Amino acid sequence: MTADRAALERLAGIPRLSLASAPTAVEDLSRLRDALGAAPTLLVKRDDAIPFGFGGNKIRKLQIVAAQALAEGADTLITSGGIQSNHARATAAVAARLGLGCVLVANGTPPAKPTANALLDRLLGAEVRYVGSRDARVPGMEEAAEELRKKGRRPFVIPLGASTPLGAAAYAMAVTELLAQIHPPDLIVLSTSSGGTQAGLIAGCRLHGLSTRIVGISADDPSAAIAGEVRRILGGLEGLLGLSSGTLTESPIEVDDRFVGDGYGIPTPQSTEAIELSARQEALFLDPTYTAKAMAGLIVKARARELGTGTALFWHTGGQVGLFA
Repeated sequence: MTADRAALERLAGIPRLSLASAPTAVEDLSRLRDALGAAPTLLVKRDDAIPFGFGGNKIRKLQIVAAQALAEGADTLITSGGIQSNHARATAAVAARLGLGCVLVANGTPPAKPTANALLDRLLGAEVRYVGSRDARVPGMEEAAEELRKKGRRPFVIPLGASTPLGAAAYAMAVTELLAQIHPPDLIVLSTSSGGTQAGLIAGCRLHGLSTRIVGISADDPSAAIAGEVRRILGGLEGLLGLSSGTLTESPIEVDDRFVGDGYGIPTPQSTEAIELSARQEALFLDPTYTAKAMAGLIVKARARELGTGTALFWHTGGQVGLFA
C-alpha cells in the first residue's frame, strides 16, 4: 500500500487545541521483554505521560473535540462515564483550562469520600450528576443539555470516551507522530473499549500505507461489539476526510476479549500480574481497568510467541490515576 498524501493533509488540517505536549516518548521495554522471553523488540508509547490533566489518550481526542465545541460557541461541556472515568476527568480538566462549565453524568452512587478521578472531578469544579446504570447516561446527558439550553446556555455534548470520528482523528494524527520517532512497528497492542483510539490507529496506519497490525484488548465488551463500534467510527472518518466508502472500513479489525474476566473494572489474576511486572521491571504504572488488561494480553501473547519476530509496541493510553481509587 502507498500513503494517501491528500487525505493525510486533510487530516493534519483539522483544527485542534494545544494541550498534549507532543511527541510523547517512545521507550524500550527491554527488561520486560527479557522477563517474558519475548523475541521481538518491545516498545511503549507513553501517552500516560502527557502532562496536562494527568494525561492519557482522552487528552489527544479532546484537543480536537473541544476545538469544535469552541468553534460552535459552547460554554459548557457535557459527557459521561463511570465514577472513576478517565474521560470524565480529562473533560473536566479541559473545561477548566478553557473556562467552560462542565457537567459529568456518572453511573453509580455518590462516594462518601471522593478518591482518584472522582476527587479530581471535584477539584476541577465539574458538576457531577449520578444515574443508576450505564444505559441511563445518554438520557442523563440529553436532560442536562436541555436544562442548560432553557437557561440560555450553550452546551456541547461529548459522547462516551470522545469516541467520535473527530476524536478518532487524533489517533490517526498520532500515527504520523509515531512515524517521526521510529520505523513502523509490526504490531501495536492497546486497550480498547469505546473504540475511538483503535479506530484512529487503524485509520492512521491505513492512510500511511502501513501493514502494521492493531490489536485491541477489550476492557469490557465482547469482541464483536467493539469491532462494530470501531467500524462505525472508521466510516465516520471516511466522511470526515473525504474518502471513498470502504477505504477505512474494509481494514482488518482485531479485538481480543479473552482478558475481560468478570467484567469492567474487575481485576483478574493476569491483570494484577501485569501491573506488578510492569512496575517492577520498567517502573511503568498501569491502571486496573484498562491498561492492565491490555498488558495482560500482551504478556500472554509474548509467552505464547504470538508477537511475531519484528517490533511490538504497547500504546499506553493512561489511566494510572485509577490506582488510587
